[in-house]
Amino acid sequence: MLPRKIMSACISGPIFAIILALVNPNPFEEPITSLWDYASSITLATPAYLLYSFPVILIYGVITSVISDKLASMVRSATNRYETVLSCVLHLLFGLVLLPYSLGAALLFFLIDRRLQAQNRTFKPIHALKSLILPPALYTFCLGLVYIQGVLA
Repeated sequence: MLPRKIMSACISGPIFAIILALVNPNPFEEPITSLWDYASSITLATPAYLLYSFPVILIYGVITSVISDKLASMVRSATNRYETVLSCVLHLLFGLVLLPYSLGAALLFFLIDRRLQAQNRTFKPIHALKSLILPPALYTFCLGLVYIQGVLA
């Protein structure tokens, strides 16, 4: 279960940073006057959001997700419906730390974790280690785009 949780964090962290950058590309409220400014702001904001959100998603998210799933499994019924609903509610409760950002991250983490769980595969620690390349790869890619934008501007 732990490798799957780490993989969920490694997938949801970059997706969360991209979504947050698309919604709020310029947290300093400078005016965005063109599509080029918007794209530049997104490529600059994504690594910043990733830098601050991913460690929290990885550490806090994995721990609280394991706790949520363990508590929900104690209420297991004939179907897994109640277990899934309770696990979702617990994920969201743990995600209430920094409204609305952490709530969105918790929901995204839960959805990705359930999607990985639905594959009915046993994930090994090597899978978790391989997934740890995603956040630094996105970070490096975005900084490369920022460099290219600086050269073109």
